[in-house]
Formats: sequence, C-alpha cells, structure tokens
Amino acid sequence: MPVTERTPTLPDLETVVSVRAWSLLLVLCGTIFLEGIDVAMLAVAVPAVRADLGLSTGTTAWVMSAYVLGYAGFTLLGGRAADLLGRRRMFLGWLAVFLVFSGLGGFAEEGWTLILARFVTGVAAAFMTPAAMSIITTSYAEGPERDKALLVFAGTAAGGFSLGLVIGGVLTTLGGWHWVFFAPVLLAAVVLAAAVRLIPAEARPVRTGGFDLGGALTAAGAMLLLAYGIVRLEHGLDGWAVTAAVLAGGLVLAGLFVAVERRAAAPLVRLGLLRRAPLVRADLGALLFVGSFFGFQFVATLYLQELRGWSSLQTAFALLVMGCDAILAPTLTPRLVARYGNAKVILGGFVLAVLSYALFLPVGPDRSYAAMFPALLLTGLAFSLAYGPLTIAGTDGVAEEEQGLASGLLTTATQFGSAVGVAAVTAVYGIAGGGLDGIRAALVVPLAMVAVGAVIAATGVRGSRAAADGPDADPGQVPGQAPGPAAAPAPAATKLTA
Repeated sequence: MPVTERTPTLPDLETVVSVRAWSLLLVLCGTIFLEGIDVAMLAVAVPAVRADLGLSTGTTAWVMSAYVLGYAGFTLLGGRAADLLGRRRMFLGWLAVFLVFSGLGGFAEEGWTLILARFVTGVAAAFMTPAAMSIITTSYAEGPERDKALLVFAGTAAGGFSLGLVIGGVLTTLGGWHWVFFAPVLLAAVVLAAAVRLIPAEARPVRTGGFDLGGALTAAGAMLLLAYGIVRLEHGLDGWAVTAAVLAGGLVLAGLFVAVERRAAAPLVRLGLLRRAPLVRADLGALLFVGSFFGFQFVATLYLQELRGWSSLQTAFALLVMGCDAILAPTLTPRLVARYGNAKVILGGFVLAVLSYALFLPVGPDRSYAAMFPALLLTGLAFSLAYGPLTIAGTDGVAEEEQGLASGLLTTATQFGSAVGVAAVTAVYGIAGGGLDGIRAALVVPLAMVAVGAVIAATGVRGSRAAADGPDADPGQVPGQAPGPAAAPAPAATKLTA
C-alpha cells in the first residue's frame, strides 16, 4: 500500500498557533512581571539600603523617585518610538539596558550610583513596557482574543507587585538588599533569551518626513518636569515655591509641545488621537485608579509598620491578599467583560474600590487583621475588575500604526497616577501631623480619587448605551472633522489566537 503524505488538519494548525500565542504572551508577561517585582522589592528593601550605605533622608527619597522620573518622563516617547523604530527592536534593546543597570544597582556602594542606576532602569522600562503592550495589541486579533491577552498581561503586572513585596522581604532578610537588584537581572536574562526566539521579526516601519525632534525634546522635558513637580509634593508646604515653579515649567513645555505637534509635518503624537473620548476616559481612569491603589498601599504599609510596629515581612504577607487580582484578572474578568461589557466592569471596579477604602478609613491603634482583611480583599478584587478593562479601553479601536503611542499614553497615565497617589498621601500625612490622625487624613486621598474615577466611569456606561442605541460612529471624532486613520486589521495569518 503506497505511503501518502499526511496533510495537517485545521485542529493541528490551530494548536500550533495557540501554543505560539501563549508562549509569546508568557514572554511579554514576564516583562511586566519583572517591572512589578522590581518596584515592590525595592520598596521593602529601602530601609536596609539606607542603613547599609548611610544615606541621608533626601538621598533615600531620590532612590525611589529616580525610577519614577525616568519612567514617567520617557514613556510617551517610548511608546511612539515603538511605532516608528520597531516594537521588537525597542523591546529587546531596552530590556537589555534594564538588565545591565539593575545589576549596576546591586553593586552600588554610594547613593549617586544607585540613583543613576534607578533612573536609567526607569527609562528602560519606559521604552520596553509600551513596546510589549503594543506587541500584544498588534499580534492578537481585536476582540475577545486581544482582550484575553491584555487581561492576562494586566493580572501579571499586579501579581508581580504583590509577590514582589514578599520576595523583597525574604531576599532582604536572608541575602541582603543587593539581591533585590540581582534577582531581576536573572529573570530579565531568561525573558530576553526567550524573547529573541519567540518575538517574530518585523518589517522596518515606514516613516514619511523626518523625525520630530522638537516634539521629542519638548515631550520629554514636559514629562520630566511634571513628574519631578509631582514627586516634590511629598514635601508638603516646604519648598512650595520651587514645586510650583517646576510644575509651571512643565505646563509651559507641554503647551509648547502641542504647538510643535500642530505644525510638524510628521508629528510625534497625532493630536487627533486625543480627541477619542473612550481613550481619554480610559487614560484618566487609569491615572486615578492606579494612583489611588498605590496611595492606599503606601498608607496601609505606613500604618502597619510605623504605627503598629510590624516588620517588613509581616506587612508584605498581610498585603499579599491584594494579589488575588493576579488570579481573578485572567479568569473572572474576561467572563464579566464578555457578559456585561468593558464600561460596566470598569465602573464595578471603581465602586468596589470606593467601598474597600471606606472600610479601611476608621482604622484604630489596635485594629485586628481580621477586621482589615475585607478591605484588603476588596481592593484586590477592585483592581482585577478595573485595571485590565481600562487597558483594553485605552488601546481599543486604535490604528495598528499607533498602538505604541496608545500604549505609551496609557502607561504614562498609570505612572503619573502612581506618583500623584503616593505624593498626595505623603503630603497630607505630613500636613495632618503624622500618627493615627495623619493616617486617617491620608486615607481620604485614595477614597476621593476613586470616587472621581467612578463618576468618569459612569459617563462611559452612559456613552456605551448611547452608542448602542445610535448609528455607528467614531466616538472620538469631532463633528465636521475628517476621521482619523481606521484600525486596519492585519491579515489573518499574522494574528495569533490565545
């Protein structure tokens, strides 16, 4: 009997594509997990770093702030660079930079070396994170598959931060603070090796006109000054004149950036994208939600360690319950989004956050962990409902050639949100005189942020109902204006299925 060559059946091909899709997603999630544990581990290890290197209070603050400045200052530029220079190229190159400078931080023996390492690590994250997110949004077909991938990505980010608190406490206790920097190097090396093999090669992006150098410089300058001004809010009324001057300088550069972009032949940022109401609402919602989350986490840590005398490791395990979002985001949230829609799930997340922060508000000097547990659990649940869908909304319906920009805008919003949240609660805590009264006053900040966010999310629910009742239209299009570039789906063969 003659031997005939077996032709692959459709299920075989689907299995191959699915394995490839999940492998790629695992690598990209490794990057956002790396970023999460890097920030969280250092937050736990800062007291040990300060004691070992003999750092002053100001220098210690800069060890934390340098990363935020680098990240927030260059994320917008990083997102657009992914579109213009190549997503794979930006991802691999800046992941390597992240690896090198994280290791440099571990070898630091002086404060300035550590600050430099943290700043460059933040810049590296500003370029590689939007690139990773835009690789997802351009590799998976828009709709349920892309939503699933983004929800897994978002859940991994939250899980990295939650686990990083515990890992950082363990490493600092057993091996010393240096391992808080060396551990990310090992993980980054594994991710980089896998990414070289799994991220497909891409054609060099086609650019018309020159590079918008004026837009790049004014954007980076504005973001750096605004981020620095926000960080300075932690000082409260001390040095308020300098803080106001820095923020004013940032706003002037932001205005100059808009003027440059209006006249540029090939603008760094197409301003028409900012007229899309769902995108702006998602970015603003992400700023408020992430800011409230980090502000609340900071106050809770302050309460447990400074007021209650808990160790870093005890505090990390106490807050670990908030990491439930790492499990719920990729499992529960996709089902809720499929049934109720993005807007309603986002609103539900904000409402749960309002409830959780309100439950924690009446803390006392001897409140039991059992009494705090419901608020901490609801905080994790709220994050699982809101953060992933906000990520989807911030990139949904955007043209493929602008996915890096949309990812950069969203990441910029989350970074500014985290800076605003921590700076605001720190300032209020100091103004209120510290202690239990300061804790209670500071807790009002995240509560107010999510309350405002809930109102904004509610407008999204009303908007989605109006869109469902009316004709199809670009929700961000200004009447009388030509629509922006439509999201052009790539050929089916280039899209992956998770």
